[in-house]
Amino acid sequence: MAKQLPRNDWFHRAPDVGGLQRFEAFFAGHGYDLHRHDTYAIGHTLAGVQSFQYRGGRRHSLPGTTIVLHPDEAHDGEAGTESGFQYRMMYIEPALIQQILGGQPLPFIKTGLSNDPRLFAATGALLRSLDCPLDPLEEQDALFDLAQALSTVSGGPTKRSGFDYVAAQRAREYIHSALDRTVTLDELAQHSGRDRWSLSRDFRLLFGTSPYRYLTMRRLDMVRALLIQGQTLVSAALIAGFTDQSHMTRQFSKTYGLSPARWMNMQRR
Repeated sequence: MAKQLPRNDWFHRAPDVGGLQRFEAFFAGHGYDLHRHDTYAIGHTLAGVQSFQYRGGRRHSLPGTTIVLHPDEAHDGEAGTESGFQYRMMYIEPALIQQILGGQPLPFIKTGLSNDPRLFAATGALLRSLDCPLDPLEEQDALFDLAQALSTVSGGPTKRSGFDYVAAQRAREYIHSALDRTVTLDELAQHSGRDRWSLSRDFRLLFGTSPYRYLTMRRLDMVRALLIQGQTLVSAALIAGFTDQSHMTRQFSKTYGLSPARWMNMQRR
């Protein structure tokens, strides 16, 4: 049976962070008239059919599709069926994408829609929940992945630049010294002496993962050691720098495929 959507239009906006604005909305029929803005509008249709005019054609977005509206391109929006449509979207300043790509032309998706799974995954990392703020470094990692996916899907250049091992190593050492607190990419850049997006590229190239993922894994290493020492789940999570127990549990389960409680039970056997 098809999911019944609410009939009253609604809009929920997450707190703005830097050059990123995120929101979720539902429209039963007409959403908004033809308009344009100077940011990327990138998002997912969650339910229903999201129809809009874009670059001389009528587009229809379904769940599983990524919407990528280029800055300053006119578009409107309305429900494509009587059941309405629900979607999440974010507005991203082009300058932010430009900083990450290092001077390349802005990625352009001609039709405004993409079925590429890489772009869908990269977008989803920033849109998965509007009520739970992203860790600053997690958000910056996700923005990096999104910019790279946009460039790849749009057929952008694939130039490869040199890397700075010393800077990346300094950043890695800094992460080890700051497991119990929030770390930002700006901090890592300042400590390493390299600009943040070049550092992010170098770190992935040299250490096989992103700065945020590396930080999370080291925190999880600490959690496991603390649990074996007899700490509770709550105290282990807080000592290791996680926001709370649920935050730690989500990351633990995502990384190891089982909950920390189940992991502990297995250690006792």
